[in-house]
Amino acid sequence: MTTLLAHGIGGRQDLPIPFAFAVAGAALALLVSFVVLAVAWRVPRLDGDAHGRPLPSWVTTAVDSPALRWVLRAVGLLLVGYTAMAAYLAPDLATNPTAGLVYVVFWLGLIPASFLLGPVWRELNPIRTIHLLLARATGSTPEEAGLRPLPPWLGAWPAAAGLFAFAWLELVAPDRATTPVIRIFFTAYLGVHLLGAVVFGSRWLDRGDAFEVFSQLIGRLSPFGRRPDGRIVVRNPLANLAGLTPAPGLAAVVCVLLGSTAYDSLTGSPSFVRWYQSSPLGTTGAGTIGLLGAVLVVGAAFGLATALAGRATGLPSRSMPGALAHTIVPIALGYLVAHYLTLFVLEGQRAMVAISDPFSDGSDWFGTAGRGVDLSILSHQTMIASIQVGAIVIGHVLGAVAAHDRSVAIFRPGRVVAGQLPLMVLMVAYTVTGLLLLFAA
Repeated sequence: MTTLLAHGIGGRQDLPIPFAFAVAGAALALLVSFVVLAVAWRVPRLDGDAHGRPLPSWVTTAVDSPALRWVLRAVGLLLVGYTAMAAYLAPDLATNPTAGLVYVVFWLGLIPASFLLGPVWRELNPIRTIHLLLARATGSTPEEAGLRPLPPWLGAWPAAAGLFAFAWLELVAPDRATTPVIRIFFTAYLGVHLLGAVVFGSRWLDRGDAFEVFSQLIGRLSPFGRRPDGRIVVRNPLANLAGLTPAPGLAAVVCVLLGSTAYDSLTGSPSFVRWYQSSPLGTTGAGTIGLLGAVLVVGAAFGLATALAGRATGLPSRSMPGALAHTIVPIALGYLVAHYLTLFVLEGQRAMVAISDPFSDGSDWFGTAGRGVDLSILSHQTMIASIQVGAIVIGHVLGAVAAHDRSVAIFRPGRVVAGQLPLMVLMVAYTVTGLLLLFAA
């Protein structure tokens, strides 16, 4: 299934403005944003989870009802069960829907689902459902079912490791679109996280399951949230984002998201392809080094900028990455939209066709087997290019707003601007790099 390995629709030479103008305009937009924020935004305005316009009480009642929760759990089990059936029982052919369901429908589909509705994977997650059933069988609650408490220092580090492992599977692993490779990964993933849930209780999944944490991060930019009393509210998505609790490893999660997407863009550049194909490390070794290097560069740049911000304001540098990790989430989302938009539209259609005939025997289970793939999006490349550039720029501007609000909340008066200068340089560098990779892909 080689189509899954070609992300996007190619280079951005079709952009209606020259590359230099796009970069200059994006950098200028960020600089102007910092100046305007420094002048007009002098007190914190993003109050996190504290407030919001409450929806009618029946909405909260319906969303929290046991019936709906079990319906969602059943849907999660059915979706994963169908994918497992295709992966374990159907022939390993290009028409097998497993790769499309995993890499496109599940992974990329979590982005719009979480962005619109909040952290939906928590309710659908079959690992959580299996653990819940095991806990019920032993007469305990999922939270109490663990054998020992979850160490506070562990934080989101398991999720960062899981996201990196999945990125390696998607972008580097040999034969990554074949069902044996996908089976091995997700069988191991299920085993690790069920064991973690058994040892530490369902709290492990809150911080350890990479896909739950990913959905939670994107869901923080949803307009829907909860007050501390549990009431569902509508609020400014950036206020939702500001309510994200700092935790060890959270910065690593967002850096893996950003770095792996940047690496995926980099693999489309001619210079990388030449190095990749001729590397003495082999393609798998070169890809692994490239992916790890991209994540480390993104992480090192973030760590350096936050450390300088802490030094400039007299705050402990070690606490800065966690305090500012949420500001990278809009940037990561912008990169994800820019890079995977066309892949999601085109390969999502192919996946919907393939699911009707998982055994490649001429079946049409869901009535979609005879549908073609609508390629009309390819005739609107200027529009797509503009959306991609816009997603990157808007993501960075929202990140700048989130960073400024957190800065005025934690930095001493009179040191806010000094503390933000390293962050401004970081975001301009991220923006320029992102656009460069978008054009070069």
